[in-house]
Amino acid sequence: MIGLDTNVLVRYFAQDEAAQSARATRLIERELSEREQGFIGLIVLVEACWVLKRLYGATAAELHETIRDLLDARQLAVENRALVARALGRAVDDGADIADALIAECAASAGCKRTVTFDKSAAKAGMAVLR
Repeated sequence: MIGLDTNVLVRYFAQDEAAQSARATRLIERELSEREQGFIGLIVLVEACWVLKRLYGATAAELHETIRDLLDARQLAVENRALVARALGRAVDDGADIADALIAECAASAGCKRTVTFDKSAAKAGMAVLR
């Protein structure tokens, strides 16, 4: 297994820097396989979503599709795939931000009875607004 950093994923999706994008594409599409997977950690996934949203203007629907594609790619191993799938479902169904949904799902998976926040929009992800 080969760990993938955020910048490799971003170059692959954005295709905005010719040399690095070509190397990322070659790795992901030709060199990785079911036997030699690329590992995408949760931190990398969240960072990639933030970069794609903030720097490249990706919409929520585009981010959802991107995560779905990552989950479906047999040459990629997404850390805690089931948790990411649950967070994606929450984001799609409830209109939650994907990062907020991941935070809430990670906390629930760790046994937390609730996750508190000051961010009112994070309530869409199932968090409780701390008052």
